[in-house]
Order: sequence, then structure tokens, then C-alpha cells
Amino acid sequence: MKEIVYTDQAPAPIGPYSQATVFGNQVFTSGQIAIHPQSGDLITDTIEAETRQVLENLKAVLAAAGCEMSDVLKCSIFICDMNQFQAINAVYAEYFDEAMAPARETVQVAVLPKHVNIEISAIAIRKG
Repeated sequence: MKEIVYTDQAPAPIGPYSQATVFGNQVFTSGQIAIHPQSGDLITDTIEAETRQVLENLKAVLAAAGCEMSDVLKCSIFICDMNQFQAINAVYAEYFDEAMAPARETVQVAVLPKHVNIEISAIAIRKG
């Protein structure tokens, strides 16, 4: 049975999708962008601040699904400028231990929702 995940600690969906779905012990998050969940503001002052907000939103969705960042098996990262990769990667490393980091891909795209610079989704395994 598919379970729908929702938390007010992450931005509400801006379309016909869920923040995450769970099937068995598998958790699939929707892509998170840098919308502050309480104010609704886009956090795009710097790529570091934007990436941090994206990862905080992802962390909140995972928590609502009963997971931690250490439960993530794979991330998909979409960015508008590959020249920002090093700055994004530095913030990403604050959230994932290099020794146990998930698999991932980073893809440059032309445009993201709300014209943000980065979007991240994840697949995780829920324990128990």
C-alpha cells in the first residue's frame, strides 16, 4: 500500500504531487527547492544558502517519512549552472558523511521550477 507523506516543516507541494511517498520500506521524495516552509520565501541569496535550504527541506520530508539523511540511498541533483558544482558539493558534504554518502547524479538543466538554481530529490530506506 502506498503511503503519502506530508509535513508542514517543508514547503507544501506547488502542483499535483506529494512531498514523498512510501512503499514498503522505500521512501521516494519529490524534488525539493529552496522555499522556506514557514515564510514561503525563496532562499536564493547565494548558492550555498539555497543549497542548505533545499537540504533542510529534504531532511524535513525524510523525517516525516521516518528517515534520517543517513538512510538515503540515492540523490538526484538538478542545477542550472555546473560552474556552481563545487559550492553546492561543499554544502552537500555537510549533510552526508563521505564514507557512507549515497549514490547520486548531478545534472545541469536549462530551467527549474520558480527559476531556482538547484533541486534535489532522494530515495531512502525506512528502518523497521
